[in-house]
Amino acid sequence: MAAATMSLNSCSVQQPRAAAQRLHMLLHFTATIAILYYRFTNLIHGDVPTLPWALMTASELIFSFIWFLTQPFRWRPVARTVALQNLPDDDQLPKVDVFICTADPSKEPTMEVMNTVLSAMGLDYPSEKLAVYLSDDGGAPSTLYAMKEACSFAKEWLPFCRKYGIKSRCPEWFFSSYGHDELLFRSQEFEEDEQKMKSAYEEFKENVERRTNDASAVNDRPPQIAIINDNRMSEKNNENKIQMPLLVYVSRERRPSLPHRFKAGALNTLLRISGILSNAPYMLVLDCDMYCNEPTSAKQAMCFHLDPKLSSSLAFVQYPQIFYNVSQKDIYDGQARSAYKTKYQGMDGIGGTICAGTGYYLKKKALYSSPNKEDQHHLHPQEIYGESTKFIDSLKACNIEETQKDLFTTSFLEEATKLASCSYENNTKWGKQIGYSYDSLLESSFTGYLLHTKGWKSVYLYPKRPCFLGCTTIDMKDAMVQLMKWSSGLLQVGLSRFNPLIYGASKMSILQSMCYAYFMYTPFLSVAFLIYGTISPLCLLNGVSLYPTASDPWFKVFAIVYVSSLLQHLYEVLSTDGSIVTWWNEQRIYFIKCISALLFGCGDVVMKSFGVAKANFRLTNKVVQKEKLEKYENGTFDFEGAKMFMIPLTFMVLLNVVCFIGGIKRVISNGNLDKMFGQVFLSWTTLLFSYPILKGLLPSTNKSKKIKT
Repeated sequence: MAAATMSLNSCSVQQPRAAAQRLHMLLHFTATIAILYYRFTNLIHGDVPTLPWALMTASELIFSFIWFLTQPFRWRPVARTVALQNLPDDDQLPKVDVFICTADPSKEPTMEVMNTVLSAMGLDYPSEKLAVYLSDDGGAPSTLYAMKEACSFAKEWLPFCRKYGIKSRCPEWFFSSYGHDELLFRSQEFEEDEQKMKSAYEEFKENVERRTNDASAVNDRPPQIAIINDNRMSEKNNENKIQMPLLVYVSRERRPSLPHRFKAGALNTLLRISGILSNAPYMLVLDCDMYCNEPTSAKQAMCFHLDPKLSSSLAFVQYPQIFYNVSQKDIYDGQARSAYKTKYQGMDGIGGTICAGTGYYLKKKALYSSPNKEDQHHLHPQEIYGESTKFIDSLKACNIEETQKDLFTTSFLEEATKLASCSYENNTKWGKQIGYSYDSLLESSFTGYLLHTKGWKSVYLYPKRPCFLGCTTIDMKDAMVQLMKWSSGLLQVGLSRFNPLIYGASKMSILQSMCYAYFMYTPFLSVAFLIYGTISPLCLLNGVSLYPTASDPWFKVFAIVYVSSLLQHLYEVLSTDGSIVTWWNEQRIYFIKCISALLFGCGDVVMKSFGVAKANFRLTNKVVQKEKLEKYENGTFDFEGAKMFMIPLTFMVLLNVVCFIGGIKRVISNGNLDKMFGQVFLSWTTLLFSYPILKGLLPSTNKSKKIKT
């Protein structure tokens, strides 16, 4: 037990970065307060046009409010490392269940899902303590067939990876041009084995794609549970040559007339089924296109979960989402650098980061109880957990490391099928007090928020080698749909009784609640940008001044705030290995997204509050089209299918073009550039950010709009 006294991880505050950002906070805050003072005193006592000044003041209040909410991210950013050599031996490690969710084979290619399954099966973890579950909400028979084929291929693939120490255990990635830089020394034996394995993979891929071609979701079906590989069977038959984890296919019952609960319902079903089959105390949640790129990720997570200083209150270990298909220009900000390289590290330093929905190792107990408390076994557990005595018994034994020696009998499968039925959760606390919450379509992020309000903590690990790799959106439509879904879901929570500034602040640190408030209230920026992008140019056209003259000392205060914001963003980009091009692309796409996806997210919340729109899970299309991929890699904006999202921005761009031209003529004829300089500059900046939209409005011989940066 010497490992127990040795450090499993380390955490260091990024002091130079924290000090620089705290100094910037003070300077920027002072200038912001001065601007608001200037606005309000002129509104109350000055001779200014009331309506436009009031609207501009309102927008600047929104900007200031959102800026204020971002400051906790910058207060105490931390970086963490792990010491794998100090972990206990494999036989002392706890069990881990891997949950992978897929919903529609027409939008989530089955072969891509199977690659994720294979990569999870290849985790560097004791096979008898690892279980992989696939939740198939599409219910297509071809997916079950593909699972069986994947299991057969894994019997060759996993030994090959272990023999040669392969890290990229996703076969599609390994056999691509990306994966061939792993082994510097390539022996003849390896070359021969690799060629055999590649042939086997191509045969497996051909079989799956032939059966899954044109597959679609089945939305009216009974539950189906299939144990594809029973790792206990291998132990009984002494088949020790091929060590493989438990592999289970789950297709829960789905009826059009009954609530489905989307991904939250799928995860809660997996929690119950895994409870009676493998009953691991920890679980890894993966999107179906986010495959395991580093086989030691489970052991890295255990460096935190097994740390006696952290384990009693630690709910989950979150890894960043890294995308392998991000182009050099990254015109849509697919890498989400601001989130994964700055904000998540900042949240980690003040109580724990938000749950990203994939790539996190979670303690199951956190979904059932509060930290630092003994497991509570209620007098009437059926009223909370449902009627399954096997599942209730599994909760009591979840932390007992005893392996079930009996094979899975018919009664086990019958019980699992009952746990996957639509009626099982009736009159229980699933989705309310236990499991993943049903109060938001962003089930993981919202459930993570609730865990933090209960006192649970989380940590954020950003290792040098990405533990998980996925595929980001490569066109404007998918980027807009995804962002609209997130913004609408988060804003709904922010406007509900769970709002972070009241409910959250009363249950966790004020800094952490401010971080959650930032994510939930950011959609309001769309209103501020819309005011700035319309009122200012209209006043420019009519010669109405909204800012101090360029020679006025107050103008310098406005300039300081504007330049300060740009420099702050530039510093964050450069300090996280970004470039000037990265900075510019992030500035531009942030502006575009605010006047499109975030604005529609706000509208979606308003319509839902009036009952005009219903809750709807918008599944992102993960089928990669070659034409779209070429445009993205060339830095070409693709607006095909995104016309609806572009309507407000197009209107604003056209308005700014007309007002800018007319305003410049008025300024020249009146000779009052000093008076109108602020609005001229603001309108010019709006047009600069909107250049892709502006160019897209020009006549083109192509049917689809393609705008190259």
